[in-house]
Amino acid sequence: MSEWKAKRFWKEASIAPESESGGFGVLLDGRPVRSPAKALLVLPNAAMARAVAAEWNAQGDVLDPTTMPYTRSANAAIDKVRPQHEEVAALIAAYGDSDLLCYRAEAPDELVARQEAEWDPMLDWLKSRHGIALVPVTGVIHKAQSMDSIEKIQGITRSMTAFELTGFHDLVSLSGSFVLGLAAAERVRPAQELWALSRIDETWQAEQWGRDADAEKAAMLRAQAFAHAMRFFELANSDADAA
Repeated sequence: MSEWKAKRFWKEASIAPESESGGFGVLLDGRPVRSPAKALLVLPNAAMARAVAAEWNAQGDVLDPTTMPYTRSANAAIDKVRPQHEEVAALIAAYGDSDLLCYRAEAPDELVARQEAEWDPMLDWLKSRHGIALVPVTGVIHKAQSMDSIEKIQGITRSMTAFELTGFHDLVSLSGSFVLGLAAAERVRPAQELWALSRIDETWQAEQWGRDADAEKAAMLRAQAFAHAMRFFELANSDADAA
């Protein structure tokens, strides 16, 4: 059997303020869009609502969810993250206890030096900006960070809204680093540069043994997802609330 596909049934997607929530809904020919769990698709501000509406307006005759990343992320925020906010916040905070930037190679010297040069400044930024001191170790055996650091990390994730947490979850999980995810969320460096920092080990391996086409393609898709997560987080914090 051929896979069932939803056909376009609307002419125009628009946005409208929601008086009860203070957010903005997306309308298809005047009818509100709902999430897969049938909740109203209400976005925190006009900027995000416009991004979602633009995806619906850009659809052809057949609905293609793969071309609607903002809609998918918004659905996740409403249906998955909001009902499990505490659990998701704890899941993300756990990355700080085993952060990628804290596990360093024992050898060769070139890789060790590259990790120190690129990762130490990010740990220094985390300490100076947020008072969180993560201690790097050599090897892959887990070493717990201080309770003070973990509590501060948990405080950051718990304070985020469902929409912020949705974007932040992907920033952290894709990079494997709470530090890099937070740096992306706070626009410390461009997404492309921060993504490159998360791939120092893979880049070094490719330089030594050659590049693998399949691995490169997978990495490119993950880099695109990381960039989208950063944009989604930024939209969640947008002050552009005018319709």
